Amino acid sequence: MEFKLLNNSQSNQEILIIFTYLDLKKDKSENQIPFSKQFNSGKSDSFLSKIRDDGEITGAKGEQVLLHTMMIDDFKYKSDYLKNELSPKRILFYGLGSREKVSTDDVREACALISRRIKTLKIQEASIILETIKNINNNEAACSIVEGFLLGSYKFDEFKSSGKKKKSNIETVQIIIDRLEDEVKNSVDSAVITSEASLKARDLVNRPPNLVNPKYLKDYSENIANSNENLSIEVLDKKELEKLQMRAFLGVAQGSKADPYGIILNYIGDSGNPSNNIWLIGKGITFDSGGLSLKPPMSMIDMKSDMSGGASVIAAMDAIGKLKPKINVTGLCLATENMPGGGAQRVGDIVTSMNGKTIEIENTDAEGRLTLADAVEFANQRGAAKIIDVATLTGAMVISLGHGLIGAFGNDDDLIQTLISAGEKTGEKIWHMPLDEASKKQNRSKVADIKNTGGRAAGSVTAAHFIGEFVGDTPWVHLDIAGTAMSASNKGWISQGATGYPCRTLIETVFKLSY
Repeated sequence: MEFKLLNNSQSNQEILIIFTYLDLKKDKSENQIPFSKQFNSGKSDSFLSKIRDDGEITGAKGEQVLLHTMMIDDFKYKSDYLKNELSPKRILFYGLGSREKVSTDDVREACALISRRIKTLKIQEASIILETIKNINNNEAACSIVEGFLLGSYKFDEFKSSGKKKKSNIETVQIIIDRLEDEVKNSVDSAVITSEASLKARDLVNRPPNLVNPKYLKDYSENIANSNENLSIEVLDKKELEKLQMRAFLGVAQGSKADPYGIILNYIGDSGNPSNNIWLIGKGITFDSGGLSLKPPMSMIDMKSDMSGGASVIAAMDAIGKLKPKINVTGLCLATENMPGGGAQRVGDIVTSMNGKTIEIENTDAEGRLTLADAVEFANQRGAAKIIDVATLTGAMVISLGHGLIGAFGNDDDLIQTLISAGEKTGEKIWHMPLDEASKKQNRSKVADIKNTGGRAAGSVTAAHFIGEFVGDTPWVHLDIAGTAMSASNKGWISQGATGYPCRTLIETVFKLSY
């Protein structure tokens, strides 16, 4: 999908999108309908005013009114600008409710729903008048348009037979603005890069686990690094992982026939200041059967999504390399499967982690925290100044926050607040969760330094506490995306299947931390 920023258009658009509002009459500066000033004829009996006065357009939130202009070519009230400059074949009026309450979330969701409506009409070109978006600045409005169209029109049909596919993709979106501005263009370009990164993360998660195995993630990351001049990659194979004594992670991997890999993507944005860095760590379990603590069949259906954290980090690193923030960023994904093979880890086993702590395995399905324990220790040994880990870690997170919020745990309030602020901007909302001392005690083991489960109570909290035991004093935030990584249906700009969370939030956070 291509986005063009224009101050007018000489082409005949298939469809023109105009946003409307409930409180139209309150705005005396514009003639009844809040279009670009070019749209106002200055006459109280303009065509657009007439259809509003007839009650066909109310501006109510979510209202869609589609008009075919061929029916009104000779109508005397038709706007001259509409007729002579734009000449759309259709106009879609979309209501945003009260103009004083319009947010970037509203625009993003509106454009997602519009994109789906347009696809059903088999229209490949659309135009939007930017000035019809009120209450937010042009930069944010343009960004939300791009995100809404790209994220909302996504549909995973890669494995549908080609003969069944229908060509109904939107190819071009024209954003019409009174005065072209470099800042708006930069916002559009950046939004395209971050949204496409989120779509790449969705594709990785949506693809089947017989394709997306640890080697696939390794090869995919190598391709990204080879095609992005600002990224470099380091791959750790099984022998190198053994030399590093990543025994907590390797214990998870030993039940699978697939070799594990450590994938390290590096971006240097501040070469003169190595300490100006952040590590993004994504859980990379490409399929989670639960190991010998086998999951019930119905609980295994979406377990290809257990590498959602890794997918979001890998895709975010691609975007970071293109956008070039002034900070050093390392993306780390330890990739393996958690399978119940003959060599699989047992309940009751004791493993020694990379930092020397011993771990009692009480449940082989609590494998993500074992993987992250070695991952954060590796980051510390490499000089991480800040760490953010992302994981589909606990079903308890779904019980706590449902499917609308990411849970954030950590030892640094400033870093947590930066992530929360970034999530507010991207629409990937984050909620600060507690790390209390009472819950921490649940991870105590009678036979080792720590055990890998703390029981059912406060399951998300005890899992985060477990990772925290290996972080040390490094500023750290753990994002549990178990409730947000997948969606059962289309919801605004979130499509059915993988959501891409929190890829765009990671990118935004990196920019907030760059200096």
